[in-house]
Amino acid sequence: MKMATTTFPLHLLFVILFSILHASFATRKLTELLPDSSDLMKYHNGPLLSGNISVNLIWYGNFNPTQKSIISDFITSLSVSTSATSPKPSVATWWKTTENYHTKSNNPTTLSLSLAKQTSDPTYSIGKSLTNDQLVKLASNHASENTVNIVLTAEDVTVTGFCSSRCGTLKSSYKVNGHDNKGKKYRFVYIWVGNSVTQCPGQCAWPFHQPIYGPQGAPLVAPNNDVGVDGMVINLASLLAATATNPFGNGYYQGDASAPLEAASACQGVYGKGAYPGYPGDLLVDGTTGASFNAYGTNGRKYLVPSLFDPLTSTCSTFV
Repeated sequence: MKMATTTFPLHLLFVILFSILHASFATRKLTELLPDSSDLMKYHNGPLLSGNISVNLIWYGNFNPTQKSIISDFITSLSVSTSATSPKPSVATWWKTTENYHTKSNNPTTLSLSLAKQTSDPTYSIGKSLTNDQLVKLASNHASENTVNIVLTAEDVTVTGFCSSRCGTLKSSYKVNGHDNKGKKYRFVYIWVGNSVTQCPGQCAWPFHQPIYGPQGAPLVAPNNDVGVDGMVINLASLLAATATNPFGNGYYQGDASAPLEAASACQGVYGKGAYPGYPGDLLVDGTTGASFNAYGTNGRKYLVPSLFDPLTSTCSTFV
């Protein structure tokens, strides 16, 4: 199976240790250095994700119902229409920044994501140590041209490169539509994100855990009271934004194609106004739990989502 891949680089070059740590947040790779910051986000004439896209969740390992609902509610929150009475800022408003990439490219197409199938493998059918080939095998279930499959691995599952070079990955692969070689060959995109809570929360769940390098401020209280899964939401949010704007590596990105900065990774470590290395910015705080967040979701959820680079203003867009 031929597989196309791209990797996330680092941001915030002016503090390299901080960069190496925090590029883990939904990055495709941790270890590249940043290209010239004057090289702004460019469109490379490739397709952007568009149309009605079904999002399938593939739970690999042991996740409890609450953990599953945190992430499934986040996916649902992306496309919820907000009314005048809806709490703001919302996840849906955050996601609308990705529409500006279509506008900038003079492409009138729209994108609509909807939660579709969820499959679970709590018995670890292919073991607790996964390779890249095994990830794509898991992701290929229910894959089609109009799906994004998301593989989510439990806290006791190791994945090649997890923690040492990545917290999550966006990739693409090819699949034949049919049971023989006469079927149509198509390309699909998929995401993998791991729960880092017992393996590397200082790399993949900041700011809900103290970082292993850089400024050692007190960690924030996770909005859904789950450091590992709230960290997964941050990583997943960044990778979904990259999926929408650079699904096959030739859409919008900054720098070298082998180590691109994309919609979220171009604003690495920024969650609110006033952010600087080691400080995520001014955030909303739940008066009861003390949890920090910057976006409201469905079913009363609160989430922390990364800032997105807005191609219309060439700035990192923050909502709080």
